[in-house]
Amino acid sequence: MSSVSEQKITAQDEVADLLVDLIRINTSNPTHPERPAAEWVAEKLDEVGISSQIIESEPGRASTVARIEGTDSARPPLLIHGHLDVVPADAGEWTVDPFGGEVKDGFVWGRGAIDMKDMDAMVLALVRDWARTGQRPPRDVVLAFVSDEEAGGRKGAHYLVDNHPDLFADCTEAISEVGGYSISLNEQARIYAVQTAEKGIDWLRLRAKSAPGHGSMINKDNAVTHLADAVSRIGNYDWPIVITDTVRALIRGIGEVLGQDLDPDQPEQWLPLIGGAARMLGATIQNTANPTMLQAGYKANVIPSTAEATIDCRFLPGQEQALLDTIDELLGEHVEREFEVRDIAVETSFDGALVDAMSAALKAEDPGAIPLPYLMSGGTDAKSFSTLGLRCFGFSPLLLPADLDFMALFHGIDERVPIDGLKFGVRVLDRLLGSC
Repeated sequence: MSSVSEQKITAQDEVADLLVDLIRINTSNPTHPERPAAEWVAEKLDEVGISSQIIESEPGRASTVARIEGTDSARPPLLIHGHLDVVPADAGEWTVDPFGGEVKDGFVWGRGAIDMKDMDAMVLALVRDWARTGQRPPRDVVLAFVSDEEAGGRKGAHYLVDNHPDLFADCTEAISEVGGYSISLNEQARIYAVQTAEKGIDWLRLRAKSAPGHGSMINKDNAVTHLADAVSRIGNYDWPIVITDTVRALIRGIGEVLGQDLDPDQPEQWLPLIGGAARMLGATIQNTANPTMLQAGYKANVIPSTAEATIDCRFLPGQEQALLDTIDELLGEHVEREFEVRDIAVETSFDGALVDAMSAALKAEDPGAIPLPYLMSGGTDAKSFSTLGLRCFGFSPLLLPADLDFMALFHGIDERVPIDGLKFGVRVLDRLLGSC
């Protein structure tokens, strides 16, 4: 009999353990820089003979990049990118330690479990398995585990694109987060949403100014009042419905699956059919502008001279100017705006050899899989890499329990991912990267 140490370790065997270890490295942006996680990734690659480099945009803000040589040097490489940072988590709100990497009830729990250390772990598990068994992909695969995605990527993907474009110069396509996951429409029908588009980002700083004064006196020129009025108008604005080509393709596909003639221009007709996915997909039929932060004053009896607010605006492809024009109308004469973060919308078509390979890999592991394109309401590092001319797709495949409210877990409480889903993702990625 062979000892445990002599037994073959597969990608499916170690993917959950890798995710647990990575979750336990707190990379909350911006308080916990990613360098320890970047070093951990480099060590895991080095253990199986894959060389990599760690690149810092500033001390501690680190990304790890590696290249796996394929069998056909004439084919352009595929980029797989994933971010190492996560949003903060308040432990008092969770039922487990958000950075404990706990395993229970068939899930790995913790901040980053789905956003997106799961994909990082799946890719690491797969390439480590390849290295141990001597397998090589048909085309070169470039791996980029990057920093700062949760704050717009200026210290991560944007930095790499601006300062080290040679690392990705010959890549033509990329895959990353928030795509390839299952959405159960009913007991028989299961689609897999592949991200082909995402909304653009305008994080706006609003500022109102006025003369300061004593809180006990009448003051109609009050910066706080001016700002509050503008924030209320923006937060309560009813944005018009705009159905993009990607959303039309998705809804028509869902209609075919369900045997219903769904009208994409009537979202009240189809949103109730997609369960928890409506949380995200309902935000992809219009621009959005959500007030998220307010700052004003320093003492209860002093009317401040300045009041500020942050508005998280997301615009559909081709809709940025329409959004900004509307915001300017809603601001009023006493409030000005400036950009904190501004980034593009991304959209590509759902066709080509890579799309065919993604679809085939999903169907091989789930014969009932129906891959469809979708537009994501949030943003990813695809915004950066697409500027190099890459076609970018969200494809971090997961087979999810039908009753799991997956969308609620993004930046949410008790974030978790099913271990069986991780193993499914590894198998799908193995099929995809071994054939595309």
